[in-house]
Amino acid sequence: ESTCITFCFYPQICTMTLIFPHFVNFFIFITDNEIVIQSAGNLATTQSVIARIKAGVVFGGSDSILELGSVYEVAEQVGKIVREVLKRDKSELIDVTQLTSSFLVGECIKGQAALYNVYTEGNFIMSGPDTPYFQIGEIKYGKPILDRIVRYDSVLSDALKCAMISFDSTIKSNLSVGLPIDILVIDFKKQRTYSRRLDSSDPYMMSVRQSWGSLIKEIFNRIPDLEPEDLKEEAKLKNKRKS
Repeated sequence: ESTCITFCFYPQICTMTLIFPHFVNFFIFITDNEIVIQSAGNLATTQSVIARIKAGVVFGGSDSILELGSVYEVAEQVGKIVREVLKRDKSELIDVTQLTSSFLVGECIKGQAALYNVYTEGNFIMSGPDTPYFQIGEIKYGKPILDRIVRYDSVLSDALKCAMISFDSTIKSNLSVGLPIDILVIDFKKQRTYSRRLDSSDPYMMSVRQSWGSLIKEIFNRIPDLEPEDLKEEAKLKNKRKS
């Protein structure tokens, strides 16, 4: 299982991916702007979709995402390919529910970052002020901290730190996911791209794990206790013995 988090707020797109070693699931396609596609879900499905996208880029023509004029059209093309792959692979033995996949598509058009979340059905939604980030894959454990902290106008460094805590929570609670973490940051304002891979020996990763673990316990101890006596007293239980 993998999880991907992508933030979209002007003027940056910050993509972060938690992956198994050797299974990279974000891809960059270079055009006048960089198109970033992340994937999560059934590995056979996502690899087939990405292979089709790459083939379109290599052979060019109308199937190439680099020939499209907007991120909306790129998301539309990705959704179309997803539907075609599912139609091909579905059979009496394999149900569509076993082939689920999700894709995040991001790019910058005319100085404005745009991000789309493409679902298994091939339809998609766009990021906006009320949805400053998308998370696909394993989302149960790391989502609460993102919902409390991340906003559309968040500072990039805060979003990065929040995502690291989110990933650490996921790793702590789900044994099926683990390091390394691949980070990709595209700063359209500075026209620069940054990347880094964090493994179990990375100093910052170790610092996040130790600091968050100790601080959350400290905050927990500061919250007032709720004693049984503070609850409404119910009728006393009577021991009933079988005759």
